[in-house]
Amino acid sequence: MLHTQRMTARMEGEFVVFLIGMRINRPLAVHKWLPIATAMPKMIKELYANPGMGLLHHEMWFSRTTILLQYWRSMDQLLAYASARSAAHLPAWQQFNKAIGDDGSVGIWHETYVARPGSYENVYVNMPEFGIGKAGILVPAKSGLQSAAARMKGE
Repeated sequence: MLHTQRMTARMEGEFVVFLIGMRINRPLAVHKWLPIATAMPKMIKELYANPGMGLLHHEMWFSRTTILLQYWRSMDQLLAYASARSAAHLPAWQQFNKAIGDDGSVGIWHETYVARPGSYENVYVNMPEFGIGKAGILVPAKSGLQSAAARMKGE
């Protein structure tokens, strides 16, 4: 549903913003980057099938540099998933290190941020539910939430 009014998203408590992706350095080396490109959708499917693991929502963009934006309930849950022997991530990471390691064909990156009330703000205009607006609760950006400074107060 497209929201034409100014909206802002609210999250209860602390949450984690996790950015992860890959960069295809050698586009013709399909045998190197394709297994990585297909591993992440399997992980996302696994995470949505098991909401207790902590993934709240994701967005993904695919190009030479792939970006996967994830929202997690907690850092503990993200770290637990990353190291769980029974989950899809650890074997995929081990396979990357075995097949690619530091040969330069495919780059892997991630950034992790812990967001607390009062440390983030957002606004959406003429947008469907997106990002934090899909991970949290969308509310009209009015009644003290009109400006970025007001939204940063986290109230």
